[in-house]
Amino acid sequence: EYLALAYAMTADVRYADRMRDILVKFADSNVTSSGEMLGRKPSWRSDLGLASKSFQAALAYSAVRDRLTASERKTISEALYEKCVEPALGDWLVEPTRIHSLNSMGHNWWTACCCEGAMLAMAIEKDQPQCSAMVAEMIESLPLWFSFAGDVLQNKMKTFDDAGGMYESIGYANFGISEALKFLIAWKDRHPQEKAPEIPQLDNLSDFFIASCYPRTGALFTANFGDGHVTTCGDQPLCLLWALGYQNTDILWYLSQMQSGQHKENFDLQNPIGFVFRPDIDKAPCEPKVSKNHILNDFGWALMRDSWKADATLLAVKSGHTWNHNHADANSFQIFHKGSQLIKDCGNCYYPNEAYRRYFFQSEAHNSVLFNGEGQLTYQQYHGSLLDGSVHELLSSGEMHYVFADGTGPYSDKFSRFFRHFLWTGKVILVIDDIHSHEIGQFEWLWHYSGKATRRGCQIEVTDGEASAMIYPLYPRLMAASNFVHDYPDDLYWDIRKAPTEDLKGEEEYYSLILPGKTDCVKAVNAVILKDSPSDKDLPQIERRQGENWIGLRITYQGKITDLYINQLADGRLMHLNSWIECDGWQTDAYMFSVTYKEGESQESAKDLFISYGSALRRGETSWFSSLSKLFLMAHDEGSKMDISISGQPHYRAYLQLSTKIKNLVVNGASVQPSFEKDRLKLVK
Repeated sequence: EYLALAYAMTADVRYADRMRDILVKFADSNVTSSGEMLGRKPSWRSDLGLASKSFQAALAYSAVRDRLTASERKTISEALYEKCVEPALGDWLVEPTRIHSLNSMGHNWWTACCCEGAMLAMAIEKDQPQCSAMVAEMIESLPLWFSFAGDVLQNKMKTFDDAGGMYESIGYANFGISEALKFLIAWKDRHPQEKAPEIPQLDNLSDFFIASCYPRTGALFTANFGDGHVTTCGDQPLCLLWALGYQNTDILWYLSQMQSGQHKENFDLQNPIGFVFRPDIDKAPCEPKVSKNHILNDFGWALMRDSWKADATLLAVKSGHTWNHNHADANSFQIFHKGSQLIKDCGNCYYPNEAYRRYFFQSEAHNSVLFNGEGQLTYQQYHGSLLDGSVHELLSSGEMHYVFADGTGPYSDKFSRFFRHFLWTGKVILVIDDIHSHEIGQFEWLWHYSGKATRRGCQIEVTDGEASAMIYPLYPRLMAASNFVHDYPDDLYWDIRKAPTEDLKGEEEYYSLILPGKTDCVKAVNAVILKDSPSDKDLPQIERRQGENWIGLRITYQGKITDLYINQLADGRLMHLNSWIECDGWQTDAYMFSVTYKEGESQESAKDLFISYGSALRRGETSWFSSLSKLFLMAHDEGSKMDISISGQPHYRAYLQLSTKIKNLVVNGASVQPSFEKDRLKLVK
């Protein structure tokens, strides 16, 4: 690859002669797949190693073909066909020898073996005409990889989310997509008069990598759910997308973040192909157009942030399919803050190492919930979660964000209900769990972190460099106030556990918070209080409150109060009766709701309103909100204008009592024009 670039730029024949010598030696060598792959039944004649050799050979042969003698062309091209092209495309694409399908290995290996084999086929097709039919079949088949819809019988996930992105993780999306795009560029260069196939999944691809990234002072981070490292990014496919004409300026912003961070795996600086296709980032915008909040419904990711500025705060939530490169991490989450992955995913290690299958892949390595000491079933790594998790109802307004994750499917052997709500307001991120188990047992909550953790009374302080936060368990019990846990028999006790570090060079600690009592139903609320610095003492104060059929919180900070109410009747226990409660003068059937108002004023002056799964919110004779179908709503009153975000049923009619003008109205993710009826906002969808 480097020799081909050097020869193309300098025309120095020393580079060409060296490539010719390599090709001659390569043609005379015993090139095969690995012994492990060959030992399978049927034998895998092509693997990632052979695919990589095919790509290098394609570059070399294309560069020096005109300097080869007729005899050398015949000998080398025949060897390249027999040892690389035919095994690669014969195993993965063409009849009558194909052994793989998109269902069996339909993800990154398919594009690597097929596309790199097809690039070599293009390089030698003038001398090996039989390659032309293979290349034609490859270009026709490529859209099928992008549009693979999964299956029920063998429990396979669709490859791409409709909102962009490949479900196997950022790392494997970076690899698998890049292999496809390199071939597509090569094919278009070789066939300038032919129309390339339509691949609609490329339209939203850049949004996925951008929404998943965390700009910071230093190397760009990314939400590393599944098999990937926090520093693995998507610069390679985005450079290639740009070269293919998908020239969204957000791509320039993304690449500029990698430049400023001196990224150790920076494709567009350290790789010849990247050097050739690297766009000019001088015109990169200050921030991307992609929304700060992004949901991928098909494979269960949600990403929310307070800003696109470096070292801001990002909350990443994952609940979806478990299999292969997708870990047993349904309903898990990560929090990036002040440049650190403060509440972290533990990553992964070398796959053959037993720590991978016993720890890194399993629920224990994630910020998840265990029941009787166990998370998701371990067999899901190889057989998949037949019932997948999901994310829903992403809302954002003012300083408040919300998303709802359902992890019941992957935990269905243990739970009939595993809902996890994330409500982020200002400096407080609330993780609200609603769990029903099939039998009585013991619940525990896992917390993985970067840096150091210190227990301070009923809270845990986590600090990593300039990043710091307090973990505050609030329900079902507080943490025991001291090490004399026997004096607090009903409160959460803690277990500090050790696990291997991602590089396997040592051990690191994480916390497990355990509820002593055994139950089959739990409502849990854990708060993460974000600190501006490790020495920050100006923190929100959180008070537990409760009344008839509800529990709640009062958060007081800098002259504002947020009251949160969680409806204890709205957890599925009522079959036909609606779940009406009265709390502090409010009447509602909402699953939960909150109001934010100035300290010293009444709740009627609320400037922020949040409703989760409610059909009405009333106070006295005033109906604040009404809908025949239960909806999710978030509203922020700026004084002269109001931001409103609504999600829920695809068909509904609702009303919201308002006294201010609408600045922005978002319904199920789309901006719409507001309409009024008798001084009420009328919502019809």
